[in-house]
Amino acid sequence: MLDERTAKEIAQQWIEVWNSHNLDEILSHYAEEIEFSSPLIAKLLGDAGGKIRGKAALKDYFGQGLKTYPDLKFELVQVLVGVNSLVIYYRSVQNLHAAEFMMIGDRNLITQVQAHYSFSAEV
Repeated sequence: MLDERTAKEIAQQWIEVWNSHNLDEILSHYAEEIEFSSPLIAKLLGDAGGKIRGKAALKDYFGQGLKTYPDLKFELVQVLVGVNSLVIYYRSVQNLHAAEFMMIGDRNLITQVQAHYSFSAEV
């Protein structure tokens, strides 16, 4: 079971590496067998299914995101803790609200993500 302290550490480190724009450091938080769903996958990769599997595909997606949003900066708002999961609620690109549900596996690596965004602004 994931405790509150560990969940907050994972979330804070995740925000910090995203704000560094270091793709390898960002990817170090994810398991090789990651399953990632996001409405932005359709926009950035042209994949209407909105889902990718595996770290290589995740690298392509995140790399495209960093190129598309060179001023990307995330601001942590709240961390919610579940059983072997957490939700990171944060401000994302163009000040959109975002929440990511993350399943946490061995070595505290992220194994599954369901990303959610407020689309009050054009992304």
